[in-house]
Amino acid sequence: MKKRLLLPLLGLGTLSLGYAQKIQGYIKNGEGKPITGATITFANENKTKSDENGFYSIFIKPGTYQGKASYLGRSSDLTVFSIQSDEFKQLDFQINEGHQLDEVVVVANRRPTSISDVAGTVWLVNSEQIQQQAKSGVPIKEMLGLLIPGMDVGPQGRTNYGQNMRGRSMLVMIDGVSLNSLRGISRQLDAIDPFNIERIEVLSGANSIYGGNATGGIINIITKKASKNGWGASTEAGVRSGLRHSGDADWRIAQSVQAKGEKIDGRLAFAYQQNGATYGADNKQIFTDISQTDLQYNRSMDLQGTLNYRINPQHKISIFGQYYDSKFNGDRSLFLGDSIKAFTPGNGHLLEMRDGFKSSVDPGTKRWMGTLNYTGNNILGGQDLYLQVASRAEKIDFYPFPNNITLHQGKTIYTSSSRQNTDYTGMKLLLSKEFDHLSLSYGADLDFEKFKATQSIYDIPKALASGGLVNEQIYAVGRYPTIKSRSLAGYIQAEYQVIDPLKLSAGIRYQNSAIDVADFIGNTQQALLAFGMGKTADQIPGGKSNYGMTTVNASALYKINAQQQTWLSYSEGVALADPAKYFGYGTYKYDATAAHYALQSSVNIAEAKLQGVKTNQFELGYRLNQGDLKVQLSGFVSQSNKSVESDRSTYQILVKDNPIRNIGIEAQIDYKIKSILLGANTLVISSKNKINGEWLKQDINYASSNKINVYAGYSYREWSTRLQMLQILDLKDADHKKLKGYNAVDWFVTYTTKYGRFNAGVQNLLNTKYQSIWSQRAQLLYASYNVPEMFYYQGRGRTFTVNYSIDF
Repeated sequence: MKKRLLLPLLGLGTLSLGYAQKIQGYIKNGEGKPITGATITFANENKTKSDENGFYSIFIKPGTYQGKASYLGRSSDLTVFSIQSDEFKQLDFQINEGHQLDEVVVVANRRPTSISDVAGTVWLVNSEQIQQQAKSGVPIKEMLGLLIPGMDVGPQGRTNYGQNMRGRSMLVMIDGVSLNSLRGISRQLDAIDPFNIERIEVLSGANSIYGGNATGGIINIITKKASKNGWGASTEAGVRSGLRHSGDADWRIAQSVQAKGEKIDGRLAFAYQQNGATYGADNKQIFTDISQTDLQYNRSMDLQGTLNYRINPQHKISIFGQYYDSKFNGDRSLFLGDSIKAFTPGNGHLLEMRDGFKSSVDPGTKRWMGTLNYTGNNILGGQDLYLQVASRAEKIDFYPFPNNITLHQGKTIYTSSSRQNTDYTGMKLLLSKEFDHLSLSYGADLDFEKFKATQSIYDIPKALASGGLVNEQIYAVGRYPTIKSRSLAGYIQAEYQVIDPLKLSAGIRYQNSAIDVADFIGNTQQALLAFGMGKTADQIPGGKSNYGMTTVNASALYKINAQQQTWLSYSEGVALADPAKYFGYGTYKYDATAAHYALQSSVNIAEAKLQGVKTNQFELGYRLNQGDLKVQLSGFVSQSNKSVESDRSTYQILVKDNPIRNIGIEAQIDYKIKSILLGANTLVISSKNKINGEWLKQDINYASSNKINVYAGYSYREWSTRLQMLQILDLKDADHKKLKGYNAVDWFVTYTTKYGRFNAGVQNLLNTKYQSIWSQRAQLLYASYNVPEMFYYQGRGRTFTVNYSIDF
């Protein structure tokens, strides 16, 4: 398939080869710094753009031309020149901007766009911020919760379950490829090592530009590429510990090599991390999260490779591949008491951490991903073409978890864990054309996905005798129905410059999705059959369903001046309830004579059509970037006509006709005084459900907490330091349930020499004892087990990190 796609792409690369006259040069500002993304125009017909080094090159016909470079509404002086047949010319341009260069992101429009041209709340976490946090011990989930105002602070385990943006679900991507899937598994941020991240682009709020699941926002993780000419390499090593026990230590190493030439560049990198135990502020080891899986005693490997080939100045092909493996690698876990008696209500005090854990299936995440990208500039009538073909396969294994089943000898506790596999293939096409005052972008997306889940059932006597620590697989049954999907979407986006400071934009996207659900015997009935309790069972009927969804957006962006913009926007996002947890549930009656389970009723695709849940958002925002002072402030109102919830006893997904409304403010301010940086960001949000005609505070299992993060930094020669303090406020719902907030302080120090960089960090500097937000939600989510102690996860206590890195 890739060969078939590659041939026409290579054919496109020959369109400009008839021009033997080459012009190249650099675009710089008044300070001599390169400008990325500047547009270079000759005679209003031949256009190209500068790369990350400010460099451009283009082939044109012989003749006399007027040439100029433009960027962010400003342009260079007009240059008149002539070029003869087979002539080469070096032509540089200078654009005097009068302020710091604007940042460019892809996440907002699926093509390179200056942040000052985006009518929305955009955050860019650059490489320096990522490395300062990561090399000081802060994982990606926690890092984003600190640096992105609208994003919740995430769990400290493997999952990012319950970590929302603006109170809604988020779409997570790597280089524009979605990590979300049909099954609502929350491991998108257990996907990449920070060593391989160049920057993270975030678009807050409901949006459908990349499809579904972005009702709260979009996170696009951009991987590192070769950054300098010639050969190069980077090395990193670090250790993290709370200094409470000999096993309380995480260590990591990472290595990359790169090469960059005129036509080809590439990067190959490998990062490895082994975690030990984690302890709370009270010096007690934190319980393993056996519900959503944990990162204690976890080993992760991230192997990545990129290759870029510039066919000519207008045509470029890039290839990306990743293998990511993050899994349990230890022998210590949660002991559930003799004969797993701690699983019985009232016996939670029997829980403790012990050695001796063994499992036929290691909890973890394994992912293969590959992408092929083609970019063509000024082709097909002066258009820019972006084409991406992507493939992703992942296997996700959960921890062995106890449950009850009734066998011949009566009610018995057994342990089991699920394996959930996803295979995805997709293609995205975007064409963009700029006119004098009008810009058009249009394209299509095609996605295929298959989801299959099984459940490993472990030997009951061995599990009981070991308190749940020894789990030897004896059966494998189906966990959820196998689901296949096909999605085809088309979209068009237009931007019109009414006058110099005012730009209007609007777009529409239509997506048609087809879901094919396989016939399925209920999971409990499959387990009973495996244990010999019956011979046959009816299948819950599967089937096919097809639905379409149209989403629109519109905005007005007003540039007060080069440093300030304000905007008003309306956008729509769509989410689909998890079909694996929506279908495949049935009520059975056992016929002892026939040893058969007869289906009495079920949730099946013929009787319960699954529709997308749309979220509408209005936003008013303001942005200021004048170098030393940066401000971004936005107020938003988002509402959907339905809610997606989880049944607390069966954990089946339910779609209810209860509208949800979020009203909030997302803001950040940074002020730099010479070598001192002062800043703060915050999310203030109110989330409500409309139940029986009355707006009530939303259930704390789904609502986001208010928070504020205050920070200060100082740089002096080779030294820099940062102190940051996070405050999460208490949250209550209409049923008087409460999420208790907490305060945590981190401190980082960096020392840079010609022999490398040393980073040191202290997380939870004041050694504050607190229960994580996820733990508090888990105790409510799994309340039917009546063992709240099993879901008590204390936040990590004071933790020290030392890291060394060097670039060659």
